[in-house]
Amino acid sequence: MGQLNAGIVPVTPFQQNCTILFDTEDKTGVVVDPGGDVETILGVLKAHGITAKAIWLTHGHIDHAGGAMELKEALGVDIIGPHEADKPLLDNLVGQGQKFGMTGVRNCTPDRFLADGETVSFGNHVFQVLHCPGHAPGHVVFYNPEAKFAHVGDVLFRGSVGRTDLYGGDHDTLIRSIKEKLLPLGDDIGFICGHGAGSRFGDERRGNPYLV
Repeated sequence: MGQLNAGIVPVTPFQQNCTILFDTEDKTGVVVDPGGDVETILGVLKAHGITAKAIWLTHGHIDHAGGAMELKEALGVDIIGPHEADKPLLDNLVGQGQKFGMTGVRNCTPDRFLADGETVSFGNHVFQVLHCPGHAPGHVVFYNPEAKFAHVGDVLFRGSVGRTDLYGGDHDTLIRSIKEKLLPLGDDIGFICGHGAGSRFGDERRGNPYLV
């Protein structure tokens, strides 16, 4: 098998980082957080010859999960994640869409919820599932120790952290998730986040104003 690689497709007015994780050799992979603009996502998969084997969700906010059911039907794959605590969010994606003026959204029913300590994989790329609440009750992070890489969704950003003023958000819980679950993985772990540029855990531990 080849190396793990990642491509980012910014979607929705929120410019959310829909992420395609794939194997460089056999071109199989997964789509993480298809928040919308499903035709664009499908076009990128086709243009690069990537076969998506599943859809992985970090959490249930509309900009991350709004296009999941449409993409599931187009690809014929399962939706995996997030943690079951985000079921109320996924059951109300249409309502979230109305708040933000987003149409064409459908409520989402995952084929499998995830729990802390489980693993998910495609090919021989295995990711540990870390339940990291605070931004959303059921938020999960996907961590690949071999590649020293994590997809952290909206838990942690370059120079910032996830907002906690939405349903189920709690700032103290979020900071605890970051400090107890993510930073101990090591300073050299690189990450992709839900919006904007990624970073490394060490850079955030040393310089993120919310963590120092």
